[in-house]
Amino acid sequence: MHGKIKLLIPVLAVIMVSACSNGSSNQEQMKKDAQKLKAASAVLQRVLGEKSETIQLEILSDKNELDTYVYSSSDGQLSLKGTSVSALTRGVHDYLKDQGMGMVDWTGPHFRLPDQWPDAEPKSVGSPFKIRHAYNAVTSGYTTPYWDWERWEQELDWQAMHGFNMLMVSVATEAIATRVWKKLRLTDSEIDDYYGGPAHMPWHRMGCVQKLGGYLPSEWHEDQIALQHKILDRMHELGLSPVVQSFGGFVPKALARLYPEITLHNTLWNEGFPPEKRPVLLSPDEELFATITKLFMDEWQKEFGQATHYLVDSFNELQLPESNRPVTELLAEYGEKTYQAIKSGNPDAVWVIQGWMFSYQRYIWNPETVKALFSRVPDKEVIILDYANDYNENWEIMNSFNGKQWIYGFVPNMGGKTAYTGDLNLYASGAARALNSPDKQKLVGFTISGEGLENNTVIYELLSDVAWSEDSIDLDTWLKEYSLTRYGACPDALLRSWDLLRASAYKSLIPHPQFGWQLGRLQQGSVNHDPEFNESTQLFLSCADELGHSQCFQADALERAALTLGLKADEWFALAGEAFDAGKTETGVRAGERGLELLTGIDRLLVSHPLLRLDYWLDFARSHSSDPALEQFYVANARQIITTWGPPVNDYACRVWSGLIRDFYRERMRQVLEAARTGESFNSLAWEVEWVESTQPLSEAVPFDDPLKAAVRLVSSAMIPQVRSTGKYP
Repeated sequence: MHGKIKLLIPVLAVIMVSACSNGSSNQEQMKKDAQKLKAASAVLQRVLGEKSETIQLEILSDKNELDTYVYSSSDGQLSLKGTSVSALTRGVHDYLKDQGMGMVDWTGPHFRLPDQWPDAEPKSVGSPFKIRHAYNAVTSGYTTPYWDWERWEQELDWQAMHGFNMLMVSVATEAIATRVWKKLRLTDSEIDDYYGGPAHMPWHRMGCVQKLGGYLPSEWHEDQIALQHKILDRMHELGLSPVVQSFGGFVPKALARLYPEITLHNTLWNEGFPPEKRPVLLSPDEELFATITKLFMDEWQKEFGQATHYLVDSFNELQLPESNRPVTELLAEYGEKTYQAIKSGNPDAVWVIQGWMFSYQRYIWNPETVKALFSRVPDKEVIILDYANDYNENWEIMNSFNGKQWIYGFVPNMGGKTAYTGDLNLYASGAARALNSPDKQKLVGFTISGEGLENNTVIYELLSDVAWSEDSIDLDTWLKEYSLTRYGACPDALLRSWDLLRASAYKSLIPHPQFGWQLGRLQQGSVNHDPEFNESTQLFLSCADELGHSQCFQADALERAALTLGLKADEWFALAGEAFDAGKTETGVRAGERGLELLTGIDRLLVSHPLLRLDYWLDFARSHSSDPALEQFYVANARQIITTWGPPVNDYACRVWSGLIRDFYRERMRQVLEAARTGESFNSLAWEVEWVESTQPLSEAVPFDDPLKAAVRLVSSAMIPQVRSTGKYP
C-alpha cells in the first residue's frame, strides 16, 4: 500500500507524492519527490503559463533506472505520473503533441490550448535508455558561447520537455583552469598568451589551437562563473546530469619554465596553423599530469560542488605523440593514467570521452587501438559517446567497445550550418537496430550531438522521440503527426512536400552543406540541389493560405524559401563564372546581378525569422559587457567563429542568416564578381578580416511587409539560368 500526500507549491498545481516506506527513509524520499514535483511544475509554468496549474503530477518509483511516464485525461483533468522531472515534463509534452496542440520549439513554446484538456486513455511510455544526452564539445563554440542566463533557461526547459537528462556544459572551464595555472606559479601574461577568444575555447580544450580569436579578460571569467552557477543549480533541480570538463593534458608552453624536466609533445590538428598557434600536450604518464588533474577538479568542486561525469579528450582529431613503443602499449598506458588521474580528483568520477575520433580518423583508430585505450579502465568507469553514426557508423566495427559503457547517437549538424541535410530513415531506425542487437553489450544511452542548434528542427524533434522508443519510428505516420502538431493541420500537399524532402535533402547526410556563394565561389556548392527539393518547397508554400496563421509554419516557410532561393543564386553565380571564363562579359554581369538580387531577397525574408538573424547572434555577445572595448571584442569574436574562423579554417559555419547575407556574403560575392569581370585579383581574406573587426553597425534591414507572401512570390518567380538546360547563354 502507498500513502499519498498533497502539496501546495507556488504555481498551485495539485501534486501527489507516493511514499515508499515508513520512518526517516520515507521522509527523505518524500522530500526528494516533492523537490522533483516542484521543479517539474516550475518548467510547466514557464512553458504553459497558468494552464500548468490544472495538471496533476505524481512521482512513480524508479525500480530499474529507466525513466517512465504515464498520462491520462478524463473530464478535463490531465494527470501525469513519472519517475523523474524529465519523465514528467516529457510526458506532458507528449500528451500535448499527441493531441496536436503544439510543441516547445527553439523559437518559443507554440501551443493551441483548449479551455479543457481533451480526454485521453492512459498511455505508458518508457525510455529504453538510461542516459539521454545532448551536445558535443564544440556546441559551446558554434551555438552557446555567448548565451546569457535567459537563453540558457529556455534551453534547459527545452531539454526537460524533450526528456533529456544529461548535457555537456563547459561554461567557466577557463576560469577554473586559470586558478590552477596561478597555483603552479605561471604569470598573468603567460596565461593570457595561452588562451584565445571565448568562441574558440572548445578547440583550445581539445588541444587543437591556442592564441586564436583574442584573449580572455578577467571580467569574462567572473561572468562565466556566475552563469555556470545558475546553469548547474537549475540542472540539479531538473535532474539533468552535467558533463563537465576535466584536464586533458594541454598546458601553456611556459610550464616548461617551471618544470624543465617534463616532456611536452607538440600537437597537430591542422597543418595550416603556425607553430605558435599549436598547443602542447603533457602526457598522462608524467607525474605532473595527475597533479594538475587533481588541482583542476579540486578547484572545480570548491566552486561548483561535486560532479560525476568528467569529459577528457586528449586525442580528438589530433595525431598521436611520437613514440618508439607499440601504439597499443602507449594507448593502454595513456588510458590507464588518465583514468587514475580523474579518480584521484574524485573517487566517484566517471570518465566521459567523445568517440568522434574513432569515426573520423580510421587510419589511427581501429578495433585494436580503441580496445587498447580502454583496456585498463574498469567497464563502469568510462562512457564513450559514439555520436557520429550518421557520419561513419562505428559501434559494430569497434566491437561495441568491448564491454565499456557507450552511448549511441548522431551528429546531425556540423558548425551550425543551416541548410537541410540528414538521413531521416537512419535517424528513425538506427538506434532501435543497435538497441535490439545481440552484440550491443553495454549500450546505456542515446545522444543528439549536433554542433549547431536552432536549425533542422524536424531532425532534432525526431531524434528526441527516438530517445524514448525501443522500436524504429514509422516516418510516414510520424511526419503527419509532426505536421499536425507543429502547424495545426496536414493537407495532402504538405505530405507530398515531406516525401520530396525525404527524397532529396533528407535522403542522406552531407556533412558540410554549403552554398557556393557562402564560400565566395562562382560555382555550385554542396547543398542538395535535386529537383525534388525545389518542388518540395513549392508544395510547402502552397499551404500558406491554410497554415499561414501558424508561427511555426511562417518560420519554416521563410527558411525553406531561403534555401531554395540560395540554390538558384548558386546557379546564377555559376553561370556568371562560366560566362566570364568564356569571354561573355555582358552575360556574366547580368547573371551575377541576378544572383545578388536573390541574396537580397533571401536576406529580406529572414529579417522576419525569429532565429536566423545575425543581430540575434551578436546581441548575445554584446550582453556580456557594458565596456565598449570589451563589447566590441566579443562581437568581433562572435563574427569570426561564423566566418573566417581561423584562418586557415574558413567559411565553416555557413549560416543562412539575415545580416550575414546582407553585409558579408553578398558584398563579398560582389567583389568576387568584379574580380572575375576585370581579371584583377581580390584579396578576400583581407576583406573578411576587416569585416570581422569592423566597428560599424550592420546595414539597415529591409523586411517585407508580408514576408510569407513575399516568400511565395520570390520562389515562384525565381528562374534557373537557361544555359543549364539549353547550353545557350541568355
